Amino acid sequence: MSRKFVVVDLETTGNTYEKGDRIIQISAVTIENYQIVDQFTSFVNPGISVPPFIEELTGIHDDMIKDAPTFSEIADEIYGLLADSIFVAHNVPFDLGFLQGELGAAGYRNCVTESIDTVELSKVLMPMSTSYKLSDMSEMLGFEHENPHQADSDALVTSELLLFLIENIRQLPLITIEKLTDLAHHLKSNIALLLHSIIQEKRMKLEDLPEALEVHRGIALRKKFQPDTVDNNESVEYPSSMEEKQKLLTSFVNGYEKREGQMQMMDTVYKAFVGEKHAVIEAGTGIGKSLGYLIPALYYAVKHHQSVIISTYTVQMQDQLLYNEIRRLKDIIPFPFRVSVLKGRSNYLNMLKFEQSLTDRDHSYDNVLTKMQILVWLIQTETGDMDEVNFSSGGKHYKERMKHDGWFLQKEKDPWISRDFYMHARHLALQSEIVITNHSMLLVDIEQERNLLPDSQFIIIDEAHNFIKAASKSLGKKIEFNAFKFLINNIGTFDKNQLFAKIEQIIQHHNIVPKVSTSQFDNLILRLDAEVDDFFMLLSKWIIKSERKLSQNVAKHQVRFTEEMRQERDWQSVLMCAERTLDFHKQIRLGLEDRLELIKEQKEIPITERAFVEEANSFMLEWLTLGAKIKDFMLTPNIQEVVWMEGDTRTLPNSIGLYSEPENPGGFLKEHFFSDKKSVVMTSATLTVDHSFKYFLQEVGLNNYSLMQTIIPSPFAYDKMAKLMIPTDLPEVRHTKTEEYIEAISGHLAAIASVTDGRMLVLFTSYDMLRKTYNLMKDSGALDEFIMLAQGVTSGSRTRLTKSFQQFNKAILFGTSSFWEGVDIPGKDLTCLVIVRLPFSPPNEPIIAARNEAIKKRGKNPFSEHSLPEAVIRFKQGFGRLIRTETDRGVVIVMDRRIDTSSYGQAFLQSLPNVPIERGPLKEIISTIEKWL
Repeated sequence: MSRKFVVVDLETTGNTYEKGDRIIQISAVTIENYQIVDQFTSFVNPGISVPPFIEELTGIHDDMIKDAPTFSEIADEIYGLLADSIFVAHNVPFDLGFLQGELGAAGYRNCVTESIDTVELSKVLMPMSTSYKLSDMSEMLGFEHENPHQADSDALVTSELLLFLIENIRQLPLITIEKLTDLAHHLKSNIALLLHSIIQEKRMKLEDLPEALEVHRGIALRKKFQPDTVDNNESVEYPSSMEEKQKLLTSFVNGYEKREGQMQMMDTVYKAFVGEKHAVIEAGTGIGKSLGYLIPALYYAVKHHQSVIISTYTVQMQDQLLYNEIRRLKDIIPFPFRVSVLKGRSNYLNMLKFEQSLTDRDHSYDNVLTKMQILVWLIQTETGDMDEVNFSSGGKHYKERMKHDGWFLQKEKDPWISRDFYMHARHLALQSEIVITNHSMLLVDIEQERNLLPDSQFIIIDEAHNFIKAASKSLGKKIEFNAFKFLINNIGTFDKNQLFAKIEQIIQHHNIVPKVSTSQFDNLILRLDAEVDDFFMLLSKWIIKSERKLSQNVAKHQVRFTEEMRQERDWQSVLMCAERTLDFHKQIRLGLEDRLELIKEQKEIPITERAFVEEANSFMLEWLTLGAKIKDFMLTPNIQEVVWMEGDTRTLPNSIGLYSEPENPGGFLKEHFFSDKKSVVMTSATLTVDHSFKYFLQEVGLNNYSLMQTIIPSPFAYDKMAKLMIPTDLPEVRHTKTEEYIEAISGHLAAIASVTDGRMLVLFTSYDMLRKTYNLMKDSGALDEFIMLAQGVTSGSRTRLTKSFQQFNKAILFGTSSFWEGVDIPGKDLTCLVIVRLPFSPPNEPIIAARNEAIKKRGKNPFSEHSLPEAVIRFKQGFGRLIRTETDRGVVIVMDRRIDTSSYGQAFLQSLPNVPIERGPLKEIISTIEKWL
């Protein structure tokens, strides 16, 4: 492509030109013959002040732009640059929208007819990237980015990114680029132009496919990795002495300092396996927990010809093990070993479905983009695990369609069987000494007896404090109004050309006559749709009735299904409606099953039909599960399960969901998991309360087991690294109205932020309080020079909010729920942690209420048995956010005075490492913080 590219970046006073925001800096980089040839940059006087947020973000202030030209004064030069060129930006709608507004105001017509958006192009060509923000991508690709959020630096980096992406396209197989080009005409920017020009280049010369790739059925993909065979050597001896361990670990970490806690952990894990005993290990921050269990697991697995399963709660932990620790261990462990990751079947791409979807006349943007991402990903992935791809929210619906659900038709006739990702993953797992999986997969495998995982008797559960939560979720069920309606719409009546219509086309093609006619089936779908509306409307009335009774000012309202409720007369109409819903659901199921079985009996089924039948079978599995859930929730309740509904009273019935979880998942784990395994080792940084595992063992059903128990304290010198502060001039949370309490803590937070320069994480126990505190502090204007980020208020995932927090100098991050654990902000980015309330679960939450009732029936105290220990462990997790490395330093401020004034407050303080505690009014605390930091 000999055309000229002009890569533009703007800094502006805000997000919207139409609302009066204006350009304050512009930079345009010219690229010709795929080389940067020129750059134009200018500050622009917008005629308005630069807001504090923009000044903090860009470093551009009023003094820098007061003598700059207005846009109209440089408009002619900008117009000349853009004429006859392809406009490029990292987020074209933003930059082009502002430019068109400014050029139009200066009297120039739009001169941009073709554009390339590097965000869109990056999504296609880098499908596994975790972020498409320019600063993140430049860091990942190693581009020099001197001044992020200044136009000259951003434009230059965007130019480098464009050239990098163009080179990436050139490296793709021709067949992949051709398929991408067919789809690219439906994207938002003119990427098809670029792809077409590279196709012409590549057709000029013969191309050899790289050794690692192959083409099957017209799709290029990476060849399956075949592991080397390993001769397990029984002479492998575990490094039992301190000296042997230190020698091994020194070769793993340069400048390794002896960590006795890590070595103690290694010995405990190895002894548990050799002695075939279960074990619990609390390993404090800084122990080096991953190596503490990986090394003994490897030695045991290879010596005893046993596979060891390692289960984690988060994907991040799996990735850390696989891509950090395991890769480095391969260089130092003195014998070969194999490691694999195995997830549930639905995580893997079904290639037959994907191949056929490429022929669909479906031009919706999200589906087109997702297909393009998968085409590129297929030449990169060794696993076929769709979690590797950064799908858009819209693309996730397409991903659901493409998931693997086994085979309905003969799998031997699947033309992709030899390259099936799930089968390959299972094959690798069965040959591996170490298999990494997640708690959910581990539990589903046990509960549904799927035998997907290797039959290992030795298991390590990392992040074990979340094991009971994962068990509750895995054993639980849910039906949501919107999801139910979505499934009905997916079947669709005959005129909607959805799943039902496509099945009808197949049976007509084969001259099949089903038991239920087309018109009868249509009628069933319409009647079920109406019945579902009625069912959820009836449930809405119960939510409204309960809300009035409790007078609670919360958006999301929960109602537990109790025996008393089921005896009420009004409940009978709900039950009758549920029965009718289930009856129509069942008739539709039978109609679909009949059609699919009749198709299955045909001698020859074309490949396009095979792919669709497999997709229809995936749908049937979901439909079957839905029917079982309706029956369990409404008609055959299990006394050991807690069932409830919840909904937002502002959007009923759309927001209603029905949920269930076991009241005591520990009983299931004891019977179906721990009793079947020779050795299960559970580890985490937070498992004990008052130096005892009693609460955790009770939760997982091991309170009467004889097992190994080890507490390994953190090696960090907390007494020198952290201080705990308790303000004494805040009102008691129990005796104060919520609004008054929020007002009081907001004043304290503003004062503390001024001495810590932000760098503050504020943990809440309720989203409602978080939102109100954020809004009050934002509206007060007291913290205008600070960047305030809030979970659920500021857009972005937990990871994105954390990254934004680290990016700004004066930042305050408000978090709840997931922010109490798993957030890792080492170094000076976080020096102040504020805990607004002690993290007790609300006693009226359905699960908590049911457990408390069960504890009372056993003659015990629910508060001391469950509520307090659960809150203490959560408190420890929250405290653990502050000190992540041995060089960190900071303060923790607890604003809930119950930690001092209640009889149970000591339980929280005793759970912490040895940190100095200071109490006093805010003025004294602020003075101490200033000196300390």
